[in-house]
Amino acid sequence: MLTKKQHQLLLYIHECLESRGVSPSFDEMKEALDLKSKSGIHRLITGLTERGFIRRLPHRARALEVLKLPDDLRNRIKAEAKGSDTASPLNLVKVNFGREKEAPDESVKLDEDGSLSLPLYGRIAAGTAIEALSDPSNFVSVPAGMVGMGRHYCLEVAGDSMIDAGIHDGDTVIIRESETAENGRIVVALIDDYEVTLKRLRRKGGSVALEAANPDYETRIFGPDRVKVQGHLVGLFRQY
Repeated sequence: MLTKKQHQLLLYIHECLESRGVSPSFDEMKEALDLKSKSGIHRLITGLTERGFIRRLPHRARALEVLKLPDDLRNRIKAEAKGSDTASPLNLVKVNFGREKEAPDESVKLDEDGSLSLPLYGRIAAGTAIEALSDPSNFVSVPAGMVGMGRHYCLEVAGDSMIDAGIHDGDTVIIRESETAENGRIVVALIDDYEVTLKRLRRKGGSVALEAANPDYETRIFGPDRVKVQGHLVGLFRQY
């Protein structure tokens, strides 16, 4: 059983990772939970780590990973989603940190069985900017447990450049909208406001590298102003 403050901190860390791709600083956590010192945050993180809800990633600053969420939170999300008049269950977790939360994603639909219908914006192909695809071509149903808070959409993968990461041609990937991502994440990247690709992101000095997961494809290097992150990969599924 988590304490109230542990519960709030776990949710806050989870939300920051989902929205920004990085965990919050100790100062941000202290402010969010209205604590007077960072020592209280250290104790909360230690408690969450000992209980297996988060872990610290070695040799990296601000590196926390959420391993699981408590069952009561998952059950509450499902219960509130079924009883809500809004279209999206993704932001029904209401934790009062004294700051405004994201608005519900009106593009997401809740199916009768409790699964989510996410917009499918077609195939990732050169010359197609995500922003231009304002109308989904279809909706796909995914289990609610595959997505967290925030806005999500789906894309159909074209090509085999990420096959060694387990992403095959024809797979459907679930993308969490975000404008930033940690090094090593697989992202939807918009290049020169023209080309969209699914690659692993690496920042090296003043450059951005988009790495394929197939030795037949070269890593592409760009200036930081040429690449915009459109979201990061959170799941995939395929049909046989």
